[in-house]
Amino acid sequence: MTDSHVSEHSLSDSERRAWLRLSRAQNVGPVTFAALIARYRSAPGALAALPRLARRGGASDLKIPCDDDARRELEALEKLGGRMIASCEPGFPANLAAMEAPPPLIMVRGRDTLLALEMIAVVGARNASALGRKFAGQLAGDLGRGGLIVVSGLARGIDTAAHEGALGTGTLAVVAGGVDDIYPPENASLYERIAREGVVVSEMPLGQKPQARHFPRRNRIISGLSRGVVIVEAAEGSGSLITANFALEQGREVFAVPGSPLDPRAKGTNRLIRDGAMLIEGADDVLGVLKEQRSRSFREREAEMPQANESDDAGADRIRRQLEELLSTSPVDIDELVRQCGATVPAVLIVLLELELAGRLIRHAGNCVSRAA
Repeated sequence: MTDSHVSEHSLSDSERRAWLRLSRAQNVGPVTFAALIARYRSAPGALAALPRLARRGGASDLKIPCDDDARRELEALEKLGGRMIASCEPGFPANLAAMEAPPPLIMVRGRDTLLALEMIAVVGARNASALGRKFAGQLAGDLGRGGLIVVSGLARGIDTAAHEGALGTGTLAVVAGGVDDIYPPENASLYERIAREGVVVSEMPLGQKPQARHFPRRNRIISGLSRGVVIVEAAEGSGSLITANFALEQGREVFAVPGSPLDPRAKGTNRLIRDGAMLIEGADDVLGVLKEQRSRSFREREAEMPQANESDDAGADRIRRQLEELLSTSPVDIDELVRQCGATVPAVLIVLLELELAGRLIRHAGNCVSRAA
């Protein structure tokens, strides 16, 4: 679900701070944010409702940044030469807006005009081979000359080579920390060049150091921005394969470069090919597949947060008791919960929202939820 039902417009300063505060509120992820905007029609309206919703879900307190916190972050971002773009604003990348529950906002440094152009992701192993790095750099340059902005994650190895290969044509770095945090440190000069000649993007707060749990969120944005994802080298269980999985969920193309069966860094890419990813040997293979797609825009998903009425609210306690009994630590489809509760979809969704805000519910891919451990 997205906030796509909200008319696309530039936010006022007060609306921007409210949007930022809501996105930074405790237990509010992209899915919850979209549900709140769909239900309350605005960030200020959702902020006003948060404490009550969390209390009904069983929480005694919910941390919400104050207006001054939001003002300070936006002022610091402006001093860096960056800006925040909300998912309802015209400058928000169309591919990201088409995702199910897009990031509520992105922080941007650099040439933000690149966000409107067609993109391809090139990612791979941090401990990449010399040949892998060479191929990634050449591929990125060729894809750039073919009219695509190359997206990667600024990591060591393949990501670094891809950014370097595409500097002349346009590259975008999605980082796991704040846009002011340079990681890894040895890529400081590359980061500065991208911030000048390309664009750096993050959904994280300024000053945030990257942590392990942030990288999947970064990978989701990498694939979400792109028409497709090229995996150059990837061991089994690597972050690049997480990016490939996100790409498949988002309906993006997945391309893989084959490698020697004797090299552990090729096991992930070779398996992707066995599972149906397109084997590529150069940029022409990618450009040929994407040629027709590039003329079509991604269609934004409609919000799916029906409005609960007073009779739904009156039965909330009963529904909450039922859900607490039905939920376990194993994910279950929300449609199945609705069926077993015998309640309306809006009534079940609002109670699930309350439980999530209270930290008692975890959302999973495929419209599934589970009880928090």
